[in-house]
Amino acid sequence: MHKQPFLVDIRFRVVLMVCGVVLLLLACTAPLTLPIRTLPERAQSAGVAAPTPSATVAFQPDQVTLALETVVEDLASPLFVTHAGDGSERLFVVEKAGYIRIVEDDVLLETSFLDIDERVNSNANEQGLLGLAFAPDYSESGFFFVNYTDSAGDTVIARYQVDAADTNWADPASEFVVLQIDQPAANHNGGMVAFGPDGYLYIGMGDGGGGGDRYGNAQNPATLLGKMLRLDVTSDPQQPYTIPADNPWRTADWNGIDVRDEVWAMGLRNPWRYSFDRQTGDLWIGDVGQNQFEEIDYTPAGSPGGLNYGWPTMEATACYASDADCDQTGLIVPVAEYSHSGHCSVTGGYVYRGEAFPALQGVYLFGDYCSGRMWATWFGETGEWNTMVVLESGASLSSFGEDETGELYITDLAAGVLSRLVVE
Repeated sequence: MHKQPFLVDIRFRVVLMVCGVVLLLLACTAPLTLPIRTLPERAQSAGVAAPTPSATVAFQPDQVTLALETVVEDLASPLFVTHAGDGSERLFVVEKAGYIRIVEDDVLLETSFLDIDERVNSNANEQGLLGLAFAPDYSESGFFFVNYTDSAGDTVIARYQVDAADTNWADPASEFVVLQIDQPAANHNGGMVAFGPDGYLYIGMGDGGGGGDRYGNAQNPATLLGKMLRLDVTSDPQQPYTIPADNPWRTADWNGIDVRDEVWAMGLRNPWRYSFDRQTGDLWIGDVGQNQFEEIDYTPAGSPGGLNYGWPTMEATACYASDADCDQTGLIVPVAEYSHSGHCSVTGGYVYRGEAFPALQGVYLFGDYCSGRMWATWFGETGEWNTMVVLESGASLSSFGEDETGELYITDLAAGVLSRLVVE
């Protein structure tokens, strides 16, 4: 299962039974016994290599000590934080039950920006209001998009519009459904929606749940599950969406088989959080693993898509047990992975592009939900990927997020806290 934020799968429930409650997870997990791997030997020996960016980063981790600074408390199961890009400097926090809250000048406003709890099914661990993305032209259109599970447990991508007379409120009746996707199980729903530098909406879909890609979706070209979708949702507001002309499988097929036109990439298990580097446009994906490894996938800006991130042939760079052939031809391998020893679920983050901490420029930061451990990944001047632990946060790290200036924040699901990342 997804294991992300409020997400804990069957194998990790054993830990929960031993520890008692989610809030005691950190006290119950075993010490880290396997180091994080970057450009793993397994991938190299198999003849495949991790993608290489065009630029290097001169990061000296011993010169930076990271910490978390509380911004607001009393949130209810916060899952994501972002900004509207409208110059207001407000932060918008997604709560699992179906609310979007506003933080203005480090104060949590009492009234919700959006309240759709009546249409959101948040009963299961991995269901709820899961994602939020403001349109690139939000200042003019007032449009924003959400990802939630409905009463039937299926995925809904919907557009809403802010009230013209009150920029702190959006009418639930303004809903315009963009896409609905049937879910065979209550887990692996993905949840992230994000606009790429090309202005299109990217939607990360999990493989449909169960374990080991039970429903055979991640490598199935006929389904939207286990895929990264790419849609034009802004060119014609009267239509739910159109297919970008350069989507990779719009006029091509895959090994002689037709692929859904909405698909930009396949082979994903549960891409809970992903992001685009606001400076370069590079795509970074945190894809949640099965039993052994969590992974970070990197795709350089300008990629035409048509990618295969490998699941379930591979779990990170290891051959997954159910795939006896393990043919890695054409697969994208991660730039970083880590074991489940003391961990359970990767939370993809962001490349730091703020102004407060110049030493972090160009460094990708991500973490693990259960341990609260945070890592930095960068492509060094020696021509190699590097990854190291930079913070033991102690948080149930459900998501990272950016403000308008590129400073980073995290949401703590169990504590109900929004914090900003600072350098001591």
